[in-house]
Amino acid sequence: MVQTRSMAKAVQKRTLQTRARLLSVARDLVKTSGYEGLRVEEVVLGAGVAKGTFFAHFRDKDALMEILIGAELDSSLDQAEAGPVPVSIPDMISVMRPYHLCMKQERYVFDLILRYSGAAAIAEIGPIANTLGRYVYLVEEWVKAGSYRTDISPELIAEGVQGFAIQSMSLQFCALHASTTFEDRLKVYWDAWMLPQSPSN
Repeated sequence: MVQTRSMAKAVQKRTLQTRARLLSVARDLVKTSGYEGLRVEEVVLGAGVAKGTFFAHFRDKDALMEILIGAELDSSLDQAEAGPVPVSIPDMISVMRPYHLCMKQERYVFDLILRYSGAAAIAEIGPIANTLGRYVYLVEEWVKAGSYRTDISPELIAEGVQGFAIQSMSLQFCALHASTTFEDRLKVYWDAWMLPQSPSN
C-alpha cells in the first residue's frame, strides 16, 4: 500500500510538472507571437511532450489561453488593489488602464474573454470569469468611498462601469468608431453613468 501511494504521488508530481512546463513555454511564446499567434504545435515542441499530452491537460488552445489571460488580468487587479483608492473617474480610468489594456490587446483576447466571462454553473467558473467578478467588487468598493450617484446601489454602478468598459472596447474594434480613443469614450460613459445628474429645467 505504501508503494502504491508513493507511486501515485510520483505520477501526480510529474503531471503537475508537465502542466507547469506547458504553461511556462506558452507564456514565453505569447511574448513573441501574441496570444492569437500561439500554436499548440510550438507549445508541445518547446515543452518536449507529445501533442496528446497537451490535450490531456487542456481541452484546446483556448482553455490554455484562459489560464494565461486570467493570470495577466489577475496581476493587473492585484496592482490596482495595492495602490491608493482613486478619487475621481479619470483616476479610476488610470488605475484600471493595465486591466483594460490586457483585455483589448488583441481582438482574439477580447473575444475569448467575452466567451469565458460567464458560466452555467459554479463549477465552471474559470480564471477569466473570476477576474471579471473581482473587477466589479473592486469598483464597488471605490464607489462606496467616493462621491458618485446614490440613487442606485454601488454594486449596480460597478456592474455598469464594467459594462461600459466592454462596450468601449468593442467599439475600438469597429472601423466606424476607431477615431475616438478608448479612454475618451470610457470617460464619457462613466461620467454619464456614475455622476449625479442635475434635474433638467
